[in-house]
Amino acid sequence: MAKERILITVKTYPTLSRKYGETVCTAGIREDGSWVRMYPVPFRHLDEAQQYAKYDWVECDLSRKTSDPRPESYRPTDERQLVPIGHLGPEHQWQARRQFLLKKAKVYDRLDVLIAEAKANQTSLAIFKPTMVHDFTWEEEERQWSEERVRQMRDAHSQLDLFEDNEWRKTFRVIPKLPYSFSYRFLDAVGRQSELQVLDWEAGALYWNCLRSENGDEPKALAKVRQKYFDEFLTKDLHFYLGTTQQFHFVAPNPWVIIGVLPIPHEIQGTLFQ
Repeated sequence: MAKERILITVKTYPTLSRKYGETVCTAGIREDGSWVRMYPVPFRHLDEAQQYAKYDWVECDLSRKTSDPRPESYRPTDERQLVPIGHLGPEHQWQARRQFLLKKAKVYDRLDVLIAEAKANQTSLAIFKPTMVHDFTWEEEERQWSEERVRQMRDAHSQLDLFEDNEWRKTFRVIPKLPYSFSYRFLDAVGRQSELQVLDWEAGALYWNCLRSENGDEPKALAKVRQKYFDEFLTKDLHFYLGTTQQFHFVAPNPWVIIGVLPIPHEIQGTLFQ
């Protein structure tokens, strides 16, 4: 099996899985512009050298994830292959990223098209361009992971693997659960108004960083998150990375969520012909 070269574009906030432990849904784009979802990836268990960032290139063997019918879903054959081999940088107003992400991959601007393609099981990952963003909001959630869920996860992973390095088990702690869920409200190209939840790891990490810098003051931390995701990002050529969840892919009226943001700087006139 030939290794596939993938540009990492999405890492969702970690969730707890009874079967896989703490996992991250990673998505990226192949060199031909097609999408791939890699799951499960126990990202925080990986060695530091293996922990890839957004817009890193990785090269790995993938096998179809037979328990997930969505067309882009694969699993890494060997997680140790998930080592960054290059990076697509932000130089020249993100020119290389813009060329690859907005020219090579398909960009949608209508949610009804995406919903129809999801129902037909043709698409479960996409780049989307909102016509207008109205708001960035949040709602309070449960503040702790379900004790039963944590117990099930730990029970399933309490046995040491004789063929793996188990050092991470000695110090590993479950990532804190986000006490808020974030959402964007926006219009698409035909005026459809929607509100989609944001599952991006970066939004969660930003909240925790802001909470620390504001000495635990949650309203101030939330205001800082909004300042970046709304005030700052709306000055950019903002696109969303969208994905469907396996649970709701076929059944929800709108199965899409925002799994990442793409705040590309606007092109300046001098670069248009370069």
